[in-house]
This record gives sequence, structure tokens and C-alpha cells, in this order.
Amino acid sequence: MLYEYDALSSRRVPDAVVFPENTAEVAAIVRLAAGAHVPVIARGAGTGLSGGAVVIQGGIVLSLARMKKILEIDIENERARAQPGVVNLDLSLAAADYGYGYVPDPSSQKACTLGGNVAENSGGPHTLCAGVTTNHVLGLEVVLPDGSVMHTGARHWDRPGYDLTGLMVGSEGTLGIVTEITVRLTRLPEAAKTLLAVYDRVRDATSTVAAVTARGITPAALEMMDGFMLRAIEAATHAGYPLDAAAVLLIEVEGLKEEVDESALDLEAIARENHARTVRTARDAEERDLLWRGRKNAFGAIGRLSPNYYVQDGVIPRTRLVQMLEYIGEVEQRFGQRVGNIFHAGDGNLHPLILFDARDPEQRKRVVQAAEAIMTRCVELGGSITGEHGVGIEKNELMPLIFSEDGLDLMRRTKAVFNPDGLLNPGKVLPSGKMCGELRIQIS
Repeated sequence: MLYEYDALSSRRVPDAVVFPENTAEVAAIVRLAAGAHVPVIARGAGTGLSGGAVVIQGGIVLSLARMKKILEIDIENERARAQPGVVNLDLSLAAADYGYGYVPDPSSQKACTLGGNVAENSGGPHTLCAGVTTNHVLGLEVVLPDGSVMHTGARHWDRPGYDLTGLMVGSEGTLGIVTEITVRLTRLPEAAKTLLAVYDRVRDATSTVAAVTARGITPAALEMMDGFMLRAIEAATHAGYPLDAAAVLLIEVEGLKEEVDESALDLEAIARENHARTVRTARDAEERDLLWRGRKNAFGAIGRLSPNYYVQDGVIPRTRLVQMLEYIGEVEQRFGQRVGNIFHAGDGNLHPLILFDARDPEQRKRVVQAAEAIMTRCVELGGSITGEHGVGIEKNELMPLIFSEDGLDLMRRTKAVFNPDGLLNPGKVLPSGKMCGELRIQIS
């Protein structure tokens, strides 16, 4: 029963759960399943938010949680090799001993695993400047649906031929099962500063985001939280957020000390030009950690206010933030469900949290309708239906909103090359056509 759902909370019971400890065992399980024509669904820590690890039509859940070894840290070549069950934060902590880190840092990085990050092409607050998972994966070991093992990428920076590594990252376990990952390590910055800009109007916070981009400044992170989220977070974590603000921006700059000092001054000036009430710079590492702890524990803080919430990850152009937040307010009124807003403002990746009580069937219905309206509006504003959580079973029927039928057909044919019988993670990513343009999840 523990494996019938992930963080999306759409429940389906698997026929079996198995726990391999190495590539050979994964390959043997996949061969057995292929011979019996049984689906196989790879699973990491279960923190996924799009139902990517949920069973659709029975089958084997293949948990990679026991494949959790860091196989190599090669500082001379700035890379590491690890099994898919390694927790994201554990890799960064191991590399930190050498003055290096692993950039992609999802909010769930204390629990989520590298294999899941690769499957969903995860991002995080600090990927604004350096890129998401696909920009930091150099090579993969992959078990294919017939049990054969393929290696993609290389130890060096580039390799001729098709970019099979890039194809696998973000494929959500529908093309193969990743059993080893080679990632790029990045030298830790000499200096970093975290700023908290406080606003009495949400519009002023969003205009600051556009102004930062217009000035040609790319912070390491640029996060936004509205007043409702601030109050929820502060009650739970005591991070030092203001309780009376309409919104805040959490901004971080990294690099050489001199350029960090200069960028911090520029960012403070931009924030004040856009009517920030106050701009506070964290005094030391302890205060920086506290501010970020509040941001990364935001979803958990909502548990004090509501039995359930549904979080999304639509993307819009940064210049449309004002229109999008106004529309979310309209959705809140139309469907009668409270929405808190917290997002990666620097790259327009929204995380509206729709609060509801799953014990109420009417609320479950309304929350799905509200989510669909928000996703549709993201596309209408020139954005996308997902920025980092993946498509899974949550948004696959919305794929026609952003892809033509020819484009979807090309994806189907590409999938058939690797997964001709559809036994790896069936029912994910691509639309079935039964509910085209609609969310088909069942919130429970």
C-alpha cells in the first residue's frame, strides 16, 4: 500500500514491489517482466508530484531505493558517478568536502533521489543561473525494456552522435530505467549573499523580477512568495519573514566576493526603485540558511492550515507574472478554494498551492477544475504546462495544448523505438486521446 501513490496522491495498487541492489538485478527483473508481458514502473523516493511512479494498469513497481551508492567523486574531472537511489542532498554534501556541489536543488532535495530527478528533469531555486538537471548530467547507464544495458554520454564533455543522454533525461521512465548517473560537479562559489525584498503590493514584486532581467543580471536564485504563504511559513519555521507583507522576493547572488558585493547593491537598488518597502541582506550563513529553510519547507507549512493541497508547476514568461497572479485570484474566487503562491520567479515557474479537504467530494472536483483553468491560462500566456514536476498521469491529456498532432506522433514513434510493447511506465507523458485537453487525475 505504501507504493500505491506518490506525492500526487492518486492511488493505484501495484501487483508487486521489488528492490534490486544493482544493475544486473534490474536487468533480470525487466527480462522476466518482458517475458510475461508485465508492466514495470521505476520508482525513486516517491516525492514526484505528477504521478510518474503510480501504477496505471497493474504491474511491478521497481523501487531503486536500495541502489544508493556514490560510486565515484572525481574532482580532477569535476564529475561524480552515483546510483539512482542516492538522495540529492547527500551527493552535494559529499562533494562539499572537496569544495564542490551539485547544482540542481529541488525543494524536496533532502528526500528526492537522483534517479527521479533525471526522470523528471528536476529544477530548483538555484538552477536559474546554471540550468536544470539535463544541464548537469554527462552520462547514463540505462536498462532497456528487453533487459539489455545501454550507456550514453561520456566521461569527457562532448561525444559525437545523437544526444541519447538528453533524450533520456525527462523521459519519466518510459524509454529505459536509469541505473547509474554521471553528473557534473560545480565549484562552490567564493562568496554568496541572500537578500529579502519586502513589498506592500504583489505587482511591485513582479515588476522587480522583470526589471532584474532587463538590467542583464542573472541571480543564482530569485524566488517569490505571497503574503498568505509568508504567514504560513513563518508560523511553521520562524524564518524571519514579515507577517504584514503582500509579497517578498528571496534573491541570492554567488561568485567572486567583489562581484557578489556589486550585484547585491545593484539588486537592492532595483528592488527599491520598484517600491520595495525594505531590502534586508542576511548577516551571515546562519541567517541565509534560515531564510532558505523557510522557502524549502513551504509546502510542509501548508499542512498546518489545510488537510490537503494540490501544487502545480506551470510556466509563463516573466513579463506575464502580473496577469497570471491576477488570474489565479479570479480562479480562487470562482471555485471557492484558497490558493497560496510561491514560485521560481526568475524563470517564470509557478507553484500555486490549491488548498482543499479530500474528504469532501465536491472540493475534490473543484480543485481539479481550478488546476485545469490555471494550466490552460499558462499556455494562453505563452507558457507551458510543466517546468519541473513532469507530465506523468497528471498532465498527459493536456499535452495537445502545447504540441501539434505531428509533434506528438513523433514522440510516440520515438518511444516505440525504445519501448515497443509499452511495458515501461505505461500511460505516462503522452495523451491517450480519451480526455484530450483535460486533467484526468483523481485526487484522493
